[in-house]
Amino acid sequence: MGNISSLTIAQAHEKLRSKAISSVELVQSCIDRIEQVDSKINAIVHRNFEEALECAKEVDAAGKFDHPLAGIPYLAKDVFCEEGVKTTACSNVLREKDYVAPFDSTTTKRLKAVGAISLGKTNTDEFTQGASTESSCYGVTACPWDTERVAGGSSGGSAAAVAADECIFALGTDTGGSIRQPAGFCGCTGMRMTYGRTSRYGVMSMASSLDTIGGLTRNVEDYALLLSAIAGQDPLDATTSDREVPDYVSALKEGIKGMKIGLPKEYFIEGIDPQVEAAVRNAADVLKGLGAKITEISLPHTQYAIATYYIIVPSEVSSNMARYDGIRYGHTPLRQSSAGQAEEANDLIDYYFKARSAGFGDEVKRRIMIGTYALSAGYFDAYYRQAQRVRALIKHDFDEAFQKVDVILSPVSPTPAFKIGAHENDPLALYLEDIFTVSQPLAGVPALSIPCGFSKENLPIGLQLTGPQWGEDTLLKVGYAYEQATDWLTKKPAL
Repeated sequence: MGNISSLTIAQAHEKLRSKAISSVELVQSCIDRIEQVDSKINAIVHRNFEEALECAKEVDAAGKFDHPLAGIPYLAKDVFCEEGVKTTACSNVLREKDYVAPFDSTTTKRLKAVGAISLGKTNTDEFTQGASTESSCYGVTACPWDTERVAGGSSGGSAAAVAADECIFALGTDTGGSIRQPAGFCGCTGMRMTYGRTSRYGVMSMASSLDTIGGLTRNVEDYALLLSAIAGQDPLDATTSDREVPDYVSALKEGIKGMKIGLPKEYFIEGIDPQVEAAVRNAADVLKGLGAKITEISLPHTQYAIATYYIIVPSEVSSNMARYDGIRYGHTPLRQSSAGQAEEANDLIDYYFKARSAGFGDEVKRRIMIGTYALSAGYFDAYYRQAQRVRALIKHDFDEAFQKVDVILSPVSPTPAFKIGAHENDPLALYLEDIFTVSQPLAGVPALSIPCGFSKENLPIGLQLTGPQWGEDTLLKVGYAYEQATDWLTKKPAL
């Protein structure tokens, strides 16, 4: 039958409905693929195979495949709570406790309700804090196109799993590019939603005013199918909107003739890889050929986005990480006495110190310290309040731009996937990898990442399409039109 784990959602759904394959066969194909290739890329950190096969049997027995996701196996980033499944945020703080969630996130609950089947959890930067999936306590996830390079982060495990055909789709989170950048590095489709379009309930937080829930798929049509299932208001998340969820699938084929697409001059800067710039500009030409109008625009406060983001995010990290103290959440710290016996902490402060020192990795500690400093009494006005003012200016830039254009086109990242360890001793260089992806979350607008070419090293190059608030349907329509006019999706990594 071949490797059916490489099917798209739409293809798998059609085969399931026609009884050409069963859900059990589809799930087993993904399991077999994981066993075959995951040792090379390290995308999966928790396996839920036995339960997945049991769920597939139940779906097959019911015989109803009326929803496009019924019987479709997926993987979830290791910050999504799933009842009865280990969830550790790839941090020793929770790994040492073998934390098993007693409830489902709204997103996984909605997927279960339509018959989608969870295979387990994917690797991520610890508590999603990173841009390369190198800070995970389970080790780095490698890019399927070149295993000496990163898969991106923090949803690197999800992107690599989709690209390597280990699942049909995967769930991820995007705070400052954590879906879009790994999608670009791995050659798949990913989107950051408008803040409030999808529920954050049951997903471990990094920065609560910026985190969004989404996924990674093989193409734009699949993303429309996934988003239709998970979007919408949630009474358990007060930040979700009561706006009606559009018919994302029907909007795909409307065409883009007459649409105005902006090229921001601030995103084509010195230091960008010439291959990336050429691929993105070629994509603009393709869209122009499909009837869109291309125009240069300006987003003048882009230069302040990285600094603004890396004040606001660590501040929110400092607050969100406070619960992991070894008492409410986290492992119980013990130390070895001179006699080799386990010895409890001396007092409460010593207990906290040991729990957090041993449990958190370097990047989480770095962000906690930066955030605590920025929020402290003497520096709140100089740093955090000022960053929030600049955030408002960045949002204003986008509001102004969308008075003139329908969509903004840019690179996802200044380079293709970089070598593992390239920024090991330079965290600031790693932060600069987010240069094209942090403005959108600060402005609260959606952005889509799709493949637009390959480098001379055969590494995927990502194209970023940014839209106005609640403009996901427009982005998917433009992305779909571009996909239909190109053949980048026909290429697969050789694992």
